[in-house]
Amino acid sequence: MHHNARKDIGLAREPIEESDAFVTEICWHYYVNEMTQAEIARLLDVTRLRVNQAIQRAKSLGFVKIQIESPFLPRIELQEELKTCLGLKRAIVSPSNEADYDYHKSVGAALAALLTERLAAGDWKSLGVSWGLTLDSAIRKLPRQSHPDLEVVSILGGTAKGSTLNSFGIASGFANVLGAHYSVLTAPIYLSEGIDREVFLSQYALKEHFEKFSSLDAVLLTCSNVSEKSFLVEHGLPQGLTPEALIDAGAIGDVLGKFLDRDGRSVSAQVDNRTVGMPLEEVIEVPEKIMAAAGPHKVEILKAACQRGLVDTLVTDDTTARLLLKSVANQSAAAG
Repeated sequence: MHHNARKDIGLAREPIEESDAFVTEICWHYYVNEMTQAEIARLLDVTRLRVNQAIQRAKSLGFVKIQIESPFLPRIELQEELKTCLGLKRAIVSPSNEADYDYHKSVGAALAALLTERLAAGDWKSLGVSWGLTLDSAIRKLPRQSHPDLEVVSILGGTAKGSTLNSFGIASGFANVLGAHYSVLTAPIYLSEGIDREVFLSQYALKEHFEKFSSLDAVLLTCSNVSEKSFLVEHGLPQGLTPEALIDAGAIGDVLGKFLDRDGRSVSAQVDNRTVGMPLEEVIEVPEKIMAAAGPHKVEILKAACQRGLVDTLVTDDTTARLLLKSVANQSAAAG
């Protein structure tokens, strides 16, 4: 956003810049997005001295303690619009670094801050976790905590590749940093064709694990589209299932290995039946559903997940938020 208009009018810019929101935004770019002070100055159209003063001010005010603790962090307007448009209980929008865009870093940090806040409230005894780079990023940003009564439950099977961001890595990673215990879903994300689902689940002592899904207090979800940007599409699709076939069936992306169309409907009962994870019908029943995802390629699947009722709290970045609002507006215009 450029402030040239303000310059023309000759308004004093000090009050705007010294606001807590401004200071927090600078700190976010500096500490979370790891931009240089010069880059931030260019992005926000202010002097480098201003950026430096804001960072010093934040330190003296106690905003910066590795985490950025400030109620002003979020983009209030964007959040309110997202809540209204997508029917959400809560939206958290983090500032992204548009010049060097990263799908995971900013959102991971925002998710870490949200989790810390929610866990401090002490309402959760069991937390279901999906897997992927955004959650991996959140684990890295979380401060060490102690929640010995919390169980982290993985809600999706794994793939053979990418172990750190996989089912085991994510569940154990969260448990480790949160001082909680965990239960891993020791199964592949997709069953081979011809394997009887019920027999498989009973045989591998997975029944017990699946029973935990009905008592989760919250779930952490991510989503992806149907392209090479999706780890699942690149490494995890079951034999015989191609991205082209999914797209032909109307798929725009997946949540928990289940591929959905624009309206949030499942495109293949057959694929769903082979997916080892929490059924979406059960996800809808969970009291708190947190979806963390960002990137232009995720706009359609995010919208579909919200329409399906899979999201209460959306954690995303400003780039994605604006595209989501635009997409919803276009859809309404087309429908109208």
